Amino acid sequence: MVWAIGAVATVALAASGFIWQKVSGMQEQLARQSADAGAASVEARAMARQAMEQTRETAARQALIEARLSEVSLQRTQLEELMQSLSRSRDENLVVDIESALRLAQQQAQLTGSVDPLLAALRSADQRIRRAGQPRLTPLQRAIGRDIDRIKSATLADLPALLVKLDELVRLVDDLPVANAVGALPAGGRAAVDVRAEPQAWWQRGLAVIGQEIRGLVRVSRIEQPEAALLSPEQSFLLRENLKLKLLNAKLALLARQLESARADLVAASTALSKYFDPASRKTQTAASLLLQVQGQMRATDLPRLDDTLAALATAAAGR
Repeated sequence: MVWAIGAVATVALAASGFIWQKVSGMQEQLARQSADAGAASVEARAMARQAMEQTRETAARQALIEARLSEVSLQRTQLEELMQSLSRSRDENLVVDIESALRLAQQQAQLTGSVDPLLAALRSADQRIRRAGQPRLTPLQRAIGRDIDRIKSATLADLPALLVKLDELVRLVDDLPVANAVGALPAGGRAAVDVRAEPQAWWQRGLAVIGQEIRGLVRVSRIEQPEAALLSPEQSFLLRENLKLKLLNAKLALLARQLESARADLVAASTALSKYFDPASRKTQTAASLLLQVQGQMRATDLPRLDDTLAALATAAAGR
């Protein structure tokens, strides 16, 4: 029993030592693992702190990048608006210049009675629009083309030729014979006597001369207008001046493009010519022919207007 108890005690003691040794090893291992875990924890905290700092730094950088991106986007928008504003301003200046040039050409055409200033201004405007290359000005370009075609097809009176004929009429007025003017005397004198006739007595020659003088005092003619027969020389002078005045008024009315007034003055001049002047005279017939030519060449066609182009300019200026 003693030996058995001793053996059991020895085995128990040996097992206790072994267990103690094993526990001690486990404690050491646990201590080492705990130390390693603590070190890992510290390192993890450091890494977490570093990661957090990097996260903050990244967030700050991202915020800065977003701010700069927003600033760049704003600058781009402002630049686009500025470019559009400059483009609109250039187009508006072009539209204003074209409108001013066309209105000046209209005034020149009114003064000269010619469509050449209008055609020149429209062609210049078309070239400027082509060089600009703006699609929003395409309707204006089409309107200019329509006005050019309409002006080319318009027929106008030849104003310089009409003015020349009126000047010629004014020069002819002083030489026009009035209806009650005394006719030309026969060649050779008022009482011409044929010296080659056979000799006659002095009293016969005297009677012949007296007879010719008496016949020269009487003139028989037909005057359709009684007023013409009652004109005195002073009234004839005023009649000529009045006729000149009507012709000059017609000339001024043509220059001012007042066709109705010019036509009325020419009708009054034609009436005075046929009423108070000798219709059998060649000069009167020439003046009447010139008056008919002037009246026939005066057409009621006014200068063509630039309605399409001006309407397109107004639309372009309004930005539509």
